[in-house]
Amino acid sequence: MKPRVKEVIVVEGRYDRNALLQVVDATVVETGGFSVFNDREKLAFLRRLAEKRGLILLTDPDGAGFVIRNYLKGAIPRQQVKQAYVPDIAGKERRKRHPGKEGKLGVEGMRPEVLLEALRRCGATLEGEDAPAPGGDLTKADMMDKGLVGPKSAARRQQVLRDLGLPEHLTANGLLEALNLLLTREEFEKL
Repeated sequence: MKPRVKEVIVVEGRYDRNALLQVVDATVVETGGFSVFNDREKLAFLRRLAEKRGLILLTDPDGAGFVIRNYLKGAIPRQQVKQAYVPDIAGKERRKRHPGKEGKLGVEGMRPEVLLEALRRCGATLEGEDAPAPGGDLTKADMMDKGLVGPKSAARRQQVLRDLGLPEHLTANGLLEALNLLLTREEFEKL
């Protein structure tokens, strides 16, 4: 039996939606890719869903996915949105002749266990599973102490993203949010 997800999951397109519905019992809404930028009705609908049930943004780990994710992140109240990330995995989806511009698998190309883990890691409310631990208390100052922000931090930050299976396009703020979801302070100190 598939786990039921309380929040509404937002993906880019129908193939992403189909892949997710094979893994979880959830309401999954497509943005229609970049068309969400000009679709006021879709944005109003997403805002209503976020207010009622909360949203989980699950976009592809490429540049286009992060443009859509950041647009929605800015348009919907922060406390109503959870960020789910799939790792950077090179390859192409079976239905496509050629890989995408960045050569990475999108949501539709991920194995079911990867999608389920992405949902768990973001703090999705999965029926029948224990609720996730509350977010950590890490700050930008903690990241600076570890050399993850500030001068010459990009390479170090990229290594942490790889080690944690997070997409390379994650900003420093996005990494901080992910670290607070994924690690305890003790685990962070061991980085």
